[in-house]
Amino acid sequence: MVHLIFAGLAMAMTVQATEQSAVTFTKDVLPILQKNCQSCHRPGQIAPMSLVTYKDARPWAKAIKAAVTMRKMPPWFADQKYGHFTNDRSLKQNEIDTLVKWVDGGAAEGNPKDAPPPVEWPADGWAIRPEVVVELPPHDVPAKGILEWELIALPSPFKSDTWVTSMEILPGDPSVVHHICFSFEKHLPATVYNRYEWVQVPRDETGNPTPGNSGFGELPGMTIATRDVGSSEVKLRPGKPSLRQNLDFCYLPGNTYDDYRAWNAGKLVPAGSDIIVSLHYTANGSDVVDRSKIGFTVAKTPPPKKFVVQGAGEDTPVIAPTPASERAVFASTYNPSFAIPPNTGSYVAPPMDITFLKDVEIVRLRPHAHVRGKSAQYRITYPDGREEIVLDVPHYDFNWQLSYGTSLKVPKGSRMRFGFTYDNSPNNKFNPDPNRWVYQGFQSWEEMMAPNLGFLLDRDADVGGLMSVAN
Repeated sequence: MVHLIFAGLAMAMTVQATEQSAVTFTKDVLPILQKNCQSCHRPGQIAPMSLVTYKDARPWAKAIKAAVTMRKMPPWFADQKYGHFTNDRSLKQNEIDTLVKWVDGGAAEGNPKDAPPPVEWPADGWAIRPEVVVELPPHDVPAKGILEWELIALPSPFKSDTWVTSMEILPGDPSVVHHICFSFEKHLPATVYNRYEWVQVPRDETGNPTPGNSGFGELPGMTIATRDVGSSEVKLRPGKPSLRQNLDFCYLPGNTYDDYRAWNAGKLVPAGSDIIVSLHYTANGSDVVDRSKIGFTVAKTPPPKKFVVQGAGEDTPVIAPTPASERAVFASTYNPSFAIPPNTGSYVAPPMDITFLKDVEIVRLRPHAHVRGKSAQYRITYPDGREEIVLDVPHYDFNWQLSYGTSLKVPKGSRMRFGFTYDNSPNNKFNPDPNRWVYQGFQSWEEMMAPNLGFLLDRDADVGGLMSVAN
């Protein structure tokens, strides 16, 4: 009888221990999803399904296991051997193990009382709740055709000097928005608001620029096209574009906002500035009207730091003027020798080298290429000869153009080399045509080599001449 009592107690204790050690959604899985997944996997965002509740996530349990064990999700492409990143969204091995145990154990819900409070996400699809919103004019995107990179000037909503602490673009229809970029520029008397302007690039039947022309359009003898908002009439003129921008911020797939608050920083918008927006749409087979928006948060007092990108500084540019610098101010290295042969699996682009002319703090690295982009690497050579790879992306993905937050204090005289490779072979599932030559340009079937940098400076520091471009 005594043995039976002890056996019963042992069984009860075993069952209780098993229940306590069982991985459940509410206690173990939901905190991981909230921290790493729900920014995309919630209603109104780009992910195909929500992972906010157990009811949402349970049907996708096996898919979740497959995605995390193969490290396809969350998207993060930096090689862990190089660099340290403040926004690393990749899962730790113990988090992957927890998700796998949950699925293998039957994907139980658990006690609702164990669940953490739900994350209070901003309404209407925003990642950051905006304090100021600028609505872009509705834009008709046709079902077919080549749409060149358009620029449009809009009045700034800020009537006095204002420090913005975050900037976000909410695309109206992500299926057609290749990118939207904007910058704040000084108002010029000749600037016309609400008029689209673009370079009418001469192209052959394959979409490539005709001989002597460039997909970037920045060549002598350009034809400039303009169209007023709400009008279908296109006017052509010879000359140069009347609008210029420095790419203060870009919406790209996987990169929807900049938040400077983590650095106790901001970006100064001078009173009377214009917003110069560049729009690049890609036809998706259906007529679409895109209604995108720009959102801002605003500092109540000037922050101690300011954030700048390498193309910033209209009067005193970050990039010191040199013949090579003109190619890089627009955040892309235009090199006439860049030409990817057909059916080439690993084309090595002509490298880009820069020299830092002042001590700098780099807080963001963001490589950009198009659908044939294969890899990207940032390498620093310090004045003492020491070399360091600070970012290595061995498997670049055009669908997830991530920013890598860092904190690199780089001394004056250091050099940085950017190396990109491209896959124009049939093995690249995103390659629209491996049998064509590929040159540089704005269209997604053309290519870019854009090794973006973000700098953190004291609020009153001179941004001029932080770096120079060597080639």
